[in-house]
Amino acid sequence: MYKIQTLNAISDVIHTQLNDQYAISKEEAAPDAILVRSAAMHEMEFNPELKAIGRAGAGVNNIPIDRCSKEGIVVFNTPGANANAVAELVIAGLLMSGRNIAGGIDWARTLKGQGAEVGKLVEKGKSQFVGPEMRGKTLGVIGLGAIGALVANAASRGLGMNVVGYDPFISVESAWSLSTTIHRAASADEVLSQADYVTFHIPLTDKTRGTINAEMIAKLKDGAGILNFSRGELANSADVLAALESGKLRSYVTDFPSDEMLCQDKVVCIPHLGASTPESEENCARMAAAEIRDYLEVGSIHNSVNFPELQLTQPEGFRILVLHENIPNMISTISAAVSQEGINIENLINKSRKDMAVTVMEVESMPTQAALDDIAAVKGVLRVRVFGGK
Repeated sequence: MYKIQTLNAISDVIHTQLNDQYAISKEEAAPDAILVRSAAMHEMEFNPELKAIGRAGAGVNNIPIDRCSKEGIVVFNTPGANANAVAELVIAGLLMSGRNIAGGIDWARTLKGQGAEVGKLVEKGKSQFVGPEMRGKTLGVIGLGAIGALVANAASRGLGMNVVGYDPFISVESAWSLSTTIHRAASADEVLSQADYVTFHIPLTDKTRGTINAEMIAKLKDGAGILNFSRGELANSADVLAALESGKLRSYVTDFPSDEMLCQDKVVCIPHLGASTPESEENCARMAAAEIRDYLEVGSIHNSVNFPELQLTQPEGFRILVLHENIPNMISTISAAVSQEGINIENLINKSRKDMAVTVMEVESMPTQAALDDIAAVKGVLRVRVFGGK
């Protein structure tokens, strides 16, 4: 029986992936895995039995990734599961950035109580909210992953925009999904120089924090609009507000309100609604549950943010999975610990990702506890797991 703790309200769709071998509870004190959405985990102490954390969503800022890696806890996320929901909201934000729809709605609410005069007041005041159409304008897309690709295609095919995108790490899958009408730029600067509107779909890291700053804004056309539906910290708020005040920027639309941005002219703050659809929540929960299941049952690792991709099926015999630091001589040291116990290694797989690695050994007989203890004692080994045969 595997024990799963839920830190947030998680869709019941997880039960389509987790059968009666799983005990699922909010109160579980010593879980094998945790399913989480937005709950903050940085101050949590993890029990020794915890093997995995599944984030029902893409962002993992609420999870202490480095600490999890050191403790041999595999962290999963669900990239692409909420892509359609976010992309739809980005398109809505794009329209609001051009037409000042939000400002017009706010103004219309002030006419309450004017009775029969409302119609005349609307006709008299609507000119202050005039804005350009999207057709024929250029949208720049920085980051062409699951969300960025959907936005690019929708803007090109549905809105008749010229779309130019940049992503130095674009996957083959994303590249194939892009419309042939999308121009792929050679650099971010090329995108910025052409864009009437630019939308960012990049992860928040130490390198990307503050990407939307005065230096970047200076490369844009005068009067351009910026959309930030990735993370609020991508933007330097002071630089954005200064550019809006000077007229360098036409608008700033974000799904991440901050005190500095709220109630500012030309700023539209949406209350983090990107993934707030029932379809998105179900997709994320289903994917996270499946990732957790596959890792707990056979050791397969898919969509981990701290350990390498490792696609495995049910072992024919016995399987030893070792999570360890990516340092020299680990493979020979680990395999020697098994061989010394007279256990034949039929197949060995090693994968690495930056500082972390995983070694899998398919063996013909159940490893002895002494062999497992020898592996666990190797400096740099983080966790050892064994999977039984048929």
